[in-house]
Amino acid sequence: MGKYEVSKIRNLSVVAHGGAGKTSLVEAMLFNGGAIDRMGSVDAGNTVTDYDPEEIERKITISSSVCFCDWQGHRLNIIDTPGFINFIEDTRGCLRVSDGAVLIVSAISGVKAETEKIWKYACEYELPRVVFVNKMDRENASFVRAIGDLEKSFEIDAIPLSLPIGEGPQMKGVIDLIRMKAYEYKDGKKTEIDMPSNPEVEEYRKKLVEKVAEADDALIEKYLEGEDLTEDEILKGVKEGSLTRRFLPVLCGAATANMGVDLLLDSILLCLPSPEEMARIRPISGRNPKDGQDVLRQPSESEPFSAYVFKTIADPFAGKLTVMRVYSGTLKSDSTVYNASSETKERIGQVSYLLGKKQVSAQSIGPGEIGVVAKLKNTNTGDTLCDETAPIVFEPVKFSEPIISYAISPKSKGDEEKVSAGLQRILEEDPTLKFHRDEESKEMIISGMGQVHIEVALQKLKRKFGVDVEMKTPKIPYRETIRTRAKAQGKYKKQSGGRGQYGDCWIEIEPLPRGQGFEFVDKIVGGVIPRQYIPAVEKGIVETMKQGILAGYPMVDVKVTLYDGSYHSVDSSEMAFKIAGSLAIKKAAMDAKPVLLEPVMKVEVITPDDALGTVIGDLNSKRGKVQGVEPQAGGNQKIIALVPMAEMLTYANQLHSMTSGRGLYSMEFSHYEEVPSNIAQKIIEERKREKEAEKS
Repeated sequence: MGKYEVSKIRNLSVVAHGGAGKTSLVEAMLFNGGAIDRMGSVDAGNTVTDYDPEEIERKITISSSVCFCDWQGHRLNIIDTPGFINFIEDTRGCLRVSDGAVLIVSAISGVKAETEKIWKYACEYELPRVVFVNKMDRENASFVRAIGDLEKSFEIDAIPLSLPIGEGPQMKGVIDLIRMKAYEYKDGKKTEIDMPSNPEVEEYRKKLVEKVAEADDALIEKYLEGEDLTEDEILKGVKEGSLTRRFLPVLCGAATANMGVDLLLDSILLCLPSPEEMARIRPISGRNPKDGQDVLRQPSESEPFSAYVFKTIADPFAGKLTVMRVYSGTLKSDSTVYNASSETKERIGQVSYLLGKKQVSAQSIGPGEIGVVAKLKNTNTGDTLCDETAPIVFEPVKFSEPIISYAISPKSKGDEEKVSAGLQRILEEDPTLKFHRDEESKEMIISGMGQVHIEVALQKLKRKFGVDVEMKTPKIPYRETIRTRAKAQGKYKKQSGGRGQYGDCWIEIEPLPRGQGFEFVDKIVGGVIPRQYIPAVEKGIVETMKQGILAGYPMVDVKVTLYDGSYHSVDSSEMAFKIAGSLAIKKAAMDAKPVLLEPVMKVEVITPDDALGTVIGDLNSKRGKVQGVEPQAGGNQKIIALVPMAEMLTYANQLHSMTSGRGLYSMEFSHYEEVPSNIAQKIIEERKREKEAEKS
């Protein structure tokens, strides 16, 4: 695998809430590592990792991006991840293939809700972490506040490995607490300077040495006897503390001014594991698809090939790009591999490394490396590629279900097929988007993690596939039912020259318990309606119930009993009895106190303590019924409530503003319930207007 041994590889995701400076930090890392010769900026829209037009326009990372650089003879594979709540599921997928994370905390705004969510993902995958307190050169920056915020939010000791020299616009450099050296940064150049006389330096150095000594009996003895620990002992202790996640190493600097980034790169080599070390923390395990047994792999060239696909890019020029992490063995150009997830063979053309949107050709991609292949036919995000003679399937990431839906329609008539085809390509890139055609409302529905998520997908649809669509709130799948019993006759008699039409039936209808659907009972005796016409009566009733009586919504939870009728030996026909059945149900339903039903959702909301009252009050105002409140870790509460679907269509945006972006929710269908009469009246009138508009 070329000049990089597995021990000299680091796979890391750079993670944080939106706006903390991930993309700027990645840019500075690439510059310091010599992968680029000048630093771009998010404002100028010329960074390596934010290259999509939507990202450049909005100045946020929308989709994760892979790049690499070299540092001190090591290869760093870096993933720049999204931090905005609508796109954070992509970050979860990237952490799945990372061996460590660089968590950025803004020195101005500290830890935010998104940071807490990403932290949970990193815990899920047992990832060692290093923190970089960014924007130390901005007004109102505070290193001490950021440290306090980290310790309070994550209940872990945050141990600085570097300190700022000055804060805000006065910041001029950083102090390396391991080597006890001070550096000044000017116009991108770093020079060593005399150590500033600052009591904080001694205090933080003491805290670092204490923490390192704690892990080793010999070191704690040495420390308690007043002896200094050597630099090697401190380095060894920092590495052990980070890999076991006993404490959190923290560095500081300013990414856009390239201050302190070199010390961060040194710390990545020290504090984050190689693929070999990570395999000891979290073994590389999968399942043999043939016998269902668990299988282990080692990150070695001598092992059978295995890789996990964590990202798909729909490139308008290169076609579909498949990005994967190789866990064992080697992936060579011009070879054939087995997709154990779809049970198909895939022909591999050229394998490459990714540097943002640029592909750098390689002969092969070895264990622990991240690579990309173009034009695979049957491979999607979450699939496992492997050696056919030693099959393995890695557990795919389970992404959260979408929380918001919109109906879409093309602005140009006849573009429905283009919308469908284009969105299928975009869905390949983004497993958290869903798209379907609703059979009942005949609408095309797109669902995602938030309004911005859907807007961005539709922008891509327009840019990549030339289809412009309109978004509107999807129709609620209301239902109709009855409250009481009723009887009615349906008689259809038509006489016009020649053979006539005659069908006559008597039915009784009654309500069924909620969720029981439809029941048809045949109580015809003595042949008053011949056997062959009874299915026609039922068909007429069923078709009319589908079209609804009150407002055109399907009728449910009704039992219909056919008990009498008459026929004509010449004029009766299936068609006549079908129409008779239809007339009977229409009459009976109107006499049986018809009502409108609405879908009610079971909603779970996670909210910080301080917003609990506001969120519960808001759910009550939405006709919600709170079922319970359960305390959660990290000062959060979980509210469980039943709320009508009609009230939840724009909830994602409302919850975001009520909780300053810290609230999360999920919902699933629970049951149907009667709509209050004042609201039902409005819905019925609205449907009438829609139908009249359709006719005109």
